[in-house]
Parts: sequence; C-alpha cells; structure tokens
Amino acid sequence: MDTFEEIKVKGFASEYIDPAIDLFEEIERLKKEKNAVVLAHYYQEPDIQDIADYIGDSLGLSQQAAKTDANIIVFAGVHFMAETAKILSPQKKVLLPDLKAGCSLADSCPPHLFRKFKEKYPEHLVITYVNCTAELKALSDIVCTSSNAVQIVESLPKEQKIIFGPDKNLGAYVAKKTGRDLVLWNGACMVHEIFSREKITRIKERYPKAKLLAHPECEEVILTMADYIGSTTGLLKYATKSPEAEFIVATESGILHQMQKDNPGKLFIPAPPNNQCACNDCPHMKRNTLEKLYLCMKNESPEITVPQHIIDLAVKPIERMLTISAQLGL
Repeated sequence: MDTFEEIKVKGFASEYIDPAIDLFEEIERLKKEKNAVVLAHYYQEPDIQDIADYIGDSLGLSQQAAKTDANIIVFAGVHFMAETAKILSPQKKVLLPDLKAGCSLADSCPPHLFRKFKEKYPEHLVITYVNCTAELKALSDIVCTSSNAVQIVESLPKEQKIIFGPDKNLGAYVAKKTGRDLVLWNGACMVHEIFSREKITRIKERYPKAKLLAHPECEEVILTMADYIGSTTGLLKYATKSPEAEFIVATESGILHQMQKDNPGKLFIPAPPNNQCACNDCPHMKRNTLEKLYLCMKNESPEITVPQHIIDLAVKPIERMLTISAQLGL
C-alpha cells in the first residue's frame, strides 16, 4: 500500500510528500495556479469526491469539463474516462492520477477482436456503452450511457440490426426493455458481476423495508430483485426523492458517500458480493488517492493522450448520441 510519505506513480519518479502538508489546501492552490479543474467519479474515495470541482458520471463529467475555461483537466476516475475527456476537449491537457487505473469492462473488449466481431455482422449498427476505450468508440456508430441506452435503441427503426457492446448485462437489460434482438459482445464489469442474491436476500430479511437499488450492469438475477434500476446518477436521485429511509445499493460502494451526504437521515447498505472480503470496491477506481492527485497536479503527469485520428473517429458516435438525446429531450 502507498504510504503517506512516498507515492510512486507511473509517469514520474518516486517522490516524497511532507506529512505536514495539508493536501486539501495544496490541491486548491494548484487548481488556481494552473487553471485546473478536478473531476471525480462517484466511485472515488470520499476525500477525492470532497475536493473535486465536479462529481458525477463519466460522460457528464467530460461534458462539464469541456464547458469550462480550464487549461488542465484532472480526471479522478479510470483510463477510459480520461480518454473521453480528451476526445471532447482535445486542446486541453488531461491528467489521470494513476495510469494503472483501468477498467475490467473496457479490458474485456479488445478493439482488434471487436473489429473482427463487427465484420461478421456487416448490416448491423454498432452501439457501444461509454465505458470503453477510445479505440472502441472509434469503431462505433453511436455511444450510449446506462441512463439513455434504452431510449437510444428505441429511437432506431425496429428493422435496424444492432450490435451492442461491450457490457452483456447492460445489453441484456436493454434488449429486455426494448424487445429488440441485439447481438451482444460478451463483456462485463467485475464489480457488478459479483453481487450475491443469497446475501442480499438475507439483508432484506433484516431490513424488510429497504429498497434494492441496482445498476443495469448487474446480472439479471440481481436486476429481477431490484426496486429501482438506474445509472449512478439515477440511483442517487432516486434515493434522494424517495420517501423510503432504507436502501440496499448494488453498485460500486463509492456512491454511498454522496448518498449519505445528500440524505443524512437515511440508511444506505452496500449490497454484499459473493466473495470473502465482503466488499464491492472497484480496485481500479481505488488506485487513485489524494496523494496521487496532488502529485499529478504538481507534476502535470501522467498525461492522457489520444491520437488525432482516433479522436476524429471517436467523437462522431458521441456527438450522434448527444444529438439523439437532445431530440428525445433527455
């Protein structure tokens, strides 16, 4: 585990941090000095969420960053999220506190294999979930999010054949909701596939009034139990608007920090996974720490770069999604 005094981050040499430094103050100073904005996904550790300028879903954060006049975007999330920010703000410097902060879902769909998969279905339009690499976006016709995937598919003619990737669970959920026959890539998120139906059932016995909130990346066996299914932002809004006071949350546990902050009088219970550690943290998301965020801003490294030809291709399916979403009033 990284110590407070020494943090090793790929992209620059080991560097010692004076334990007397107030990292919150230093990060705020660096924001002003470098005209930087800090984005944090809901799955980041609480300290990073609290120091961030914007907190939210991956695409929403990238869109927000594109609207600012910041010269530097510091994305406390995972690699594909920082890539998306670079695609939407190619003129800005995009930093990621730890380059090893990857994504099991993105890794489950290597672009060179997906290209061959796509060639088997020449008449199919390709819709990819935003949780994928820049290269995969460049192979797509439309990008979607977990909150608009159903509406994006429903906006297309019923006779249109569709490949959906890389998340098979989200794809199966969309197929069920829309009644469409989708060709699915066999990818998944490691966190959302480990929730235990048996353990959740036992928790519901202890808290019979608790509502189960689930992300659509979860397996169908969990989704069939859920009282509400939605994106991370959707889950947060539902918990806030709901008159209920107890919730079991089936997504990465980092979101509970914002849920509790927004609803101090309510109880939020992380849905237990089917493993021995009884935790549902994303190891990639949790690679980012406050110390690494500080060093990242101080040294302006590691920097995320995306080849211009990939940016040119990848921005088109994102723009198409935004156009469809605007037309639908989403």
